[in-house]
Order: sequence, then C-alpha cells, then structure tokens
Amino acid sequence: MRPSWDDYFMEIAEVVKSRSTCLRRKVGAVIIKDNRILSTGYNGAPKGIQHCGAAGCLRERLNVPSGQRHELCRGLHAEQNAVIQAAVFGVAVEGGTLYTTLSPCILCTKMIINAGIRRIVLREDYNDALSLEMLAESGIEVEKME
Repeated sequence: MRPSWDDYFMEIAEVVKSRSTCLRRKVGAVIIKDNRILSTGYNGAPKGIQHCGAAGCLRERLNVPSGQRHELCRGLHAEQNAVIQAAVFGVAVEGGTLYTTLSPCILCTKMIINAGIRRIVLREDYNDALSLEMLAESGIEVEKME
C-alpha cells in the first residue's frame, strides 16, 4: 500500500531530523510544492560553527525551559534552515507546504508567514501560544498528523 503524500513527506522530515546536532530535541522540516521537495532543514549550528555536542548547550547549563530565550541557542531551527536553504539556491517557497516534526515557534512562524508558505503539516505540538495565534490570523492551514 502506497503512503499518502502527507505520510510520505512527513517520513522524509523524520529522516531529515536524524541529521540534527541539537542536544535537547531533534527536529526536521521539508518544504514541498506540487508534490516536489524544494528544501529540507534540521536544527543545528550554522555551517562552519562548532556543533552543540562539541561546544555544549548554554540553554542546558542555564536551565532555560523549552520555548524560552531562543537567542541563547547557537543553533538554527529546522524550519529556519529549510527557508534559508531555499533562498541560498534561489528556490521560491511561496505557496508551498511545510512538513515539520514539531510545530514552529514564534520566530519560525514569522519567517513561514513572510515566506508565503500556505500550509503546515506537523507531527508534534510545541507550546507556543503566540505562534498558534499568528498562524490562525495569517490564514495558513495547519494540520497535525498522528
């Protein structure tokens, strides 16, 4: 039996997250349009910068709760990396769908809105009320997969 498109692309996002270098939570993202992969991203340090495994996690050392003080993290989020990688290679994501293993934080939500992504399919919820509010206001369709 063939998987649905949503199942297929979410499974790819799960594989993408295996490249994550985050010590706290691994996240993967895939941006698609017309059932074609445009870009992928996982959370981790910028290219050329030490990974968290080598540098350590400042957020862990300071006991920063999940969802707070994003600026203390040396890594980029999976959704950010997917949008950035598309931009680096000149690929327009406007009108696309983002598959992500974790619902986006407020920082990623603002990027997703301005990138013109029209649909988000996610696997796991992330506790960020402002993100959910802005997604609802933006009109982006959000679906959670089980």
